[in-house]
Amino acid sequence: MVKIAPSILSADFTKLGAEIDEISAAGADYVHVDVMDGIFVPNISIGIPVVESIRKYTDMFLDVHLMIHRPHRYVEQFCKAGADLLCFHAEADEPQDILAALDAVRAAGKKAALSIKPRTPASVLVPYLDKLDLILVMTVEPGFGGQRFMEDQLPKIRGLRALIDRLNPACELEVDGGIDTATVPLVTEAGANVLVAGSAVFGQADRAAAIHALRAAAIHHSPTR
Repeated sequence: MVKIAPSILSADFTKLGAEIDEISAAGADYVHVDVMDGIFVPNISIGIPVVESIRKYTDMFLDVHLMIHRPHRYVEQFCKAGADLLCFHAEADEPQDILAALDAVRAAGKKAALSIKPRTPASVLVPYLDKLDLILVMTVEPGFGGQRFMEDQLPKIRGLRALIDRLNPACELEVDGGIDTATVPLVTEAGANVLVAGSAVFGQADRAAAIHALRAAAIHHSPTR
């Protein structure tokens, strides 16, 4: 079953609680929370206090994506704030600190994930694969919403699906960037099963219809494994 994870980066923060209620009622699986520090990516978004507030407000699954420099310094705080899954970038830290951070997330009873940018080869994830509950492939350059989907990432998604199926079948494969009803068939056919969508959900007047359309496209085009 394909999962839909609307990104609150595209939500109206003046009524964030109501926005979350709406996607929950519409059948979203995860709430995707983009955390940016202005160093690892050229944008600044939100941090620990917002995650804490969201956690107090909803029992939805919080898929927290850290686009920050040296994430090992903050993973325990984000876990305590209420993240259900904590994802950070393989490019953002030293290998020994990535391993320590993954262990810390799992020790906290949370799901651990790694993400890679478009120019990063899938091979960098191999040493960590047995510790991962999810891999996130960026199909745009991280930092801003509303970018055009990068079709040259499809071979990477296919390659990671093959690795996951062989080495860690329980690991989910998520994609983020330019996801809409036109690109959903491409990424699900390549093997993705968790779809991050920003404007394709929060930019629509009818969020339930938007989520249904994304899920329908994925179900219709997903291959049988």
